[in-house]
Amino acid sequence: MSEQGKGRDHNPWGYCGWLAGAGITGGRSYGATDAIGLRSVENKVHVNEFHATLLHLMGLDHESLTYFHNGLDERLTGPAEVKIVKGLLT
Repeated sequence: MSEQGKGRDHNPWGYCGWLAGAGITGGRSYGATDAIGLRSVENKVHVNEFHATLLHLMGLDHESLTYFHNGLDERLTGPAEVKIVKGLLT
């Protein structure tokens, strides 16, 4: 899994993170990986959903935040419909 074939690197199939404050429920785990911790198997969260959730916790509407790029108004969370991950909130 490392670029040089030795040691450890990022796992592209099962990430973990730690969050605190700002409406996050303490002591909770969300989602799960397989028995060896390689692949996400439960409550998968796309990075755009995670970003939308963080923006929501900061009081910002991710659908309203746009920037002009190559003649288009782009959203920070991408062009597809993105939902806030309610399971991370209090």
